[in-house]
Amino acid sequence: MSGTRAYVIRVAEDPADREACFAVRKEVFVGEQGVPEDIEYDAHDAGAVHVLAVREDGVPLGTGRLLYGAEVAAKTGGDLSVGSLGRLAVTREARGLGVGAALVRAVEGAARARGLAAVDLHAQTHALGFYERLGYEAYGPEFPDAGIPHRAMRRSLQR
Repeated sequence: MSGTRAYVIRVAEDPADREACFAVRKEVFVGEQGVPEDIEYDAHDAGAVHVLAVREDGVPLGTGRLLYGAEVAAKTGGDLSVGSLGRLAVTREARGLGVGAALVRAVEGAARARGLAAVDLHAQTHALGFYERLGYEAYGPEFPDAGIPHRAMRRSLQR
């Protein structure tokens, strides 16, 4: 894929966009990383804000989701002013084009629009540098998630 092809990031509001998000997640997490499909999708998907990166010709390139509110407070230390960024996935052919960073910023924008003060995430340890470059700071010990080492990270959102 050429790095000059344009893409857009949008909130996945219709069923086709959500299916595109799930297809990217299946390709990256289930196909590439070996995450069991039965744990990749969860009850949080229904109420999440999903963002989708789509190439100009309609090909999905990446996705991420924002969780917030009382039902996900356990993911944010009980702090309802903190959202949870997760399921960030970029297709192999789109890596290195800035899609991942654009998706993170779109999730942060959705968090700001909902009045949240910060965003937490659980980063695969190999991706810590990526998130650090975007202003996230790691905290707490390393832990396994789906058999993959992770660290918790947080970024405050400036108003």
